[in-house]
Amino acid sequence: MPLSSLRSTLLALPLLALPFTAQAAENPSVVVSIKPIHGIASAIMAGVGKPALLIDGASSPHAYSLRPSEARSLQEADLVIYVSHGLEGFLKKPLATLSGSAHQLELADIDGLAVRAMREGGAWESHDHDHEGHDHADHEDEGHEDEHHDEHGHDEHGHDEHAHTEEHDHDHAHEGEEGHHHDEEGADPHIWLDPANGAAIATAIATELGEIDPAHAGTYQDNLKKFLASLDALGNDLETQLAPVREKPFVVFHDAYQYLEAGFGLNAVGSITVSPEQKPGAKRLHEIEDKIRNSNAVCVFAEPQFRPAIVEAVVADTGAHIGTLDPLGADIPAGPDAYQNILRQNVGALVDCLSQS
Repeated sequence: MPLSSLRSTLLALPLLALPFTAQAAENPSVVVSIKPIHGIASAIMAGVGKPALLIDGASSPHAYSLRPSEARSLQEADLVIYVSHGLEGFLKKPLATLSGSAHQLELADIDGLAVRAMREGGAWESHDHDHEGHDHADHEDEGHEDEHHDEHGHDEHGHDEHAHTEEHDHDHAHEGEEGHHHDEEGADPHIWLDPANGAAIATAIATELGEIDPAHAGTYQDNLKKFLASLDALGNDLETQLAPVREKPFVVFHDAYQYLEAGFGLNAVGSITVSPEQKPGAKRLHEIEDKIRNSNAVCVFAEPQFRPAIVEAVVADTGAHIGTLDPLGADIPAGPDAYQNILRQNVGALVDCLSQS
């Protein structure tokens, strides 16, 4: 090889390696609070990096304590993604101490999100859905418009119908028994269970990552397009699965599923508890038993994060079946498919239980 050619080859080698070294150093450090949101972030970051997940397994964000290693990962993060202080109250103080260079994405505040007000009380009136023209993405463009309580025929405590999400309200109690673990102004924080909101969340994450890491902005947008296409196909499939059981009434353990109900036009008629870490009183349990009987509820759904004894007691004399719903996907592997798999799991559980009668 001529000396001039060898020199050119040697000079080229470091230049070829530099982009890979720089790329590895510049990949953003991202921490995500809960598995369904982590699944979305993982899909958007595919090919660039892997976000860290704080809450895995069967732990509940309603009552979580950070381990020292998790606190350190927050301190070292370029971006922290969470739903709201209402859901992940344990993050409020750690996030307040983050360095000024760390970005925070509170999903309850993003554009294009349909936010729903918390329902009060344990029994809700059955409501009509436009099943003929129902589309899981119909309200994708609603923005920050909270739904009226009286869509469910229930606003007996006079909460603001247009509440927005900011902080957990630990002080207010329902009939002296249950603390309301929802946002201070009454918004339901379980936003991810409607696929239309999942699309808005993915868009916000891709946009935020593109601003923090412009070198990979194109990759984030390409991944977003793939994710949205996958989510749209999944939504259509889940609609088809749910169609035969959509009208059947059911009761949930705690009021975490109205976004799923709204996204697919389901017929939930009550919840055993509003605040999942506090036991309901005797009055609440009798109210739910009556609701199960009077509405001919087919199923009562427990959750893996909480002991099923209360659900079993409520169902004992009603003839209703017991199923399990899990908004966090406790037994689903974390990763880029987790969000879709959590939706699939919950829809599958609904169909399996509601099909029994």
